[in-house]
Amino acid sequence: MVKFSHLADCHLGGWRQEELQNINLKSFKKAIDISLEEKVDFVLIAGDLFDSPYPPIEILKETFAEFKRLKDANIPVYLIAGSHDFSASGKTFLDVLEKAGFCENVQKFEIDENEKIKLKPTFFQDIAIFGYSGRKSGMEIEDLKKVYFDSVHPFSIFMIHSTIEEVVDPNHMDSINKFDLPIANYYAMGHIHKVFKKEERNSTFVYPGPIFPNNFQELVDLGSGSFEIVELERGLLKSRNIKLPIIERIFLEVKIDNGLTATEKIISEIDRLNLKDKIFLLKVSGNLITGKSGDIKFNEIEEFVKKKEALIFLRNISSISNQDEELDIDVREMDNIEEKIFTDYNLKNPHNFNKFLPNLLRALSLEKNEDEKISLFESRLISETKDALNLGEIL
Repeated sequence: MVKFSHLADCHLGGWRQEELQNINLKSFKKAIDISLEEKVDFVLIAGDLFDSPYPPIEILKETFAEFKRLKDANIPVYLIAGSHDFSASGKTFLDVLEKAGFCENVQKFEIDENEKIKLKPTFFQDIAIFGYSGRKSGMEIEDLKKVYFDSVHPFSIFMIHSTIEEVVDPNHMDSINKFDLPIANYYAMGHIHKVFKKEERNSTFVYPGPIFPNNFQELVDLGSGSFEIVELERGLLKSRNIKLPIIERIFLEVKIDNGLTATEKIISEIDRLNLKDKIFLLKVSGNLITGKSGDIKFNEIEEFVKKKEALIFLRNISSISNQDEELDIDVREMDNIEEKIFTDYNLKNPHNFNKFLPNLLRALSLEKNEDEKISLFESRLISETKDALNLGEIL
């Protein structure tokens, strides 16, 4: 029997808050702990080990220590870059990890005479592991339609950091039909931050979920991170998703319609909760009939949360709207909606700079022409922006 771990979207160093960075690291360490306890034969990391190509030094030190634990246990790590830790220059700290002997990047390919991408395998025993890295803005999608394996093997794994159509709305996000990919037995995927598993045509497609939620909404939806442990015995594959509940989180949504009394209402709702040593997520939503969002005393709310001994407090107020701020726009005026927005904004927020806004918005909406060199596009953008701001006149 062969057993392996499948991790993805660790995003180490991604959180700005130090406490959440530490919890993210603890979640990654827990995944390594479990992999060692399960005595896996190897580990796969399907992209976005780091949140950027050049993570902070403290994050690197902690990560190297975990890879050393795996190396000391003679457990190889195979990985690919993701959309976050990929660099157009080709130089990232994944290379440093590989040169230190802690892992192997399995993206190996050549371009054939037909401009197709021929992938070459990395082997663990007789298991062939192919890989193709993610790119910014889904730019790997078109490449994935051109890839093929250079050889056929009894059991193959294809590591990708991209999106298949089945897990997103293809109208809102670039994606690829899973059957446009080369045929493999196990697809070790990353990029989509949710747990997904589909068995079809003797193939298993798996997104293991992120090692730790990467933003407010993911903390609400997922609660904790996860990864996959896969067992292969006599051609039969079994996989199980392992949750990583490092710290409890409490989510509270408070709906309000009065900004003047909202502070008291929110605090009374919080007072009923046990927040000690937990992540507390507060979402405030609603259409304010009386008062405005600025009337809510978030400093008092934050002080109250501290008294409740929450370890971390995050709030989301993006769903608050003021009734008197809603625009009265007739559907017949849709062609002039931009002009009406500027006019209404100027009336409520009079400022000399406002006269530049329409032209500035149009200048910043410029798009790069096909085959236009970046340097020429940048010059054109700067020139249009200067004209929009009348910089010659001002200076």
